[in-house]
Amino acid sequence: MIAVMLAAGVGKRLFGANHSEPSKALLRFDGKSLLHRHIEILREKGVDRLVLVVGYRKEELMAEVEAVGARDYVRAIFNPEFEGGPVISLWTAREVLRGGADILFMDADVLYHRRVLERLIQSPHANCFLLDRGLESGEDPVRLCIRDGAPVDFGKNIEGDFDLVGEWPGFMRMSPTIAGRVADAAEAIIDDGRSHLTYEVAMRDVLLSEPPGTFAYEDITGLPWIEIDFPSDLLRAERTVLPRLARAAAEDEEADTDAA
Repeated sequence: MIAVMLAAGVGKRLFGANHSEPSKALLRFDGKSLLHRHIEILREKGVDRLVLVVGYRKEELMAEVEAVGARDYVRAIFNPEFEGGPVISLWTAREVLRGGADILFMDADVLYHRRVLERLIQSPHANCFLLDRGLESGEDPVRLCIRDGAPVDFGKNIEGDFDLVGEWPGFMRMSPTIAGRVADAAEAIIDDGRSHLTYEVAMRDVLLSEPPGTFAYEDITGLPWIEIDFPSDLLRAERTVLPRLARAAAEDEEADTDAA
């Protein structure tokens, strides 16, 4: 399995557009960057390689890769249009998406418990979303909509009659076939002159075009995680999510000790 992570953006909603701040993947919590945390968890869970789509301040990202001893584990792909729509970054990874491997898609700006990723990697479903039932209000959260036990719609501002609507944390598992179709969908969006769109649009196009039962989901409700898009998210990450991660790590260590 290969992880494909998008880390090319400027982070305008968090920092503004003055280009004076680092990539969000380099935000540090307890002295450790998000990128460092991602790499540690991916290696621990047996993911073969991380493909990192870079753009804004790419040299700093690669310096961090070097600093954490992951030069041989991470492959960088440069998106020169990193100030365009996120779908461009997804399309930039098309060679990997079409390469015949199982894909673990990831946003780079998420702080999370390692069990979040574990739930996805160990899922029996080849094409799988994550879902948190604790859906926050507002227009920004990406919604995953479930009917009859399976995902039927996906994106922001989705309306309809569903059995369950939860929040998607930005991670997704794809079979080689579906990964290739997502790459094709991203390319079609760009060819159609809609490169300003988010990458979720390409994923939604594939979800809606595939037969029922192609996609499944894993429920991660109760596990700590946060996607950091706005200053309020950063504050919550520091004050709420990070302490929860520290407590969970202590509980895991205690459980391992008791088991031994």
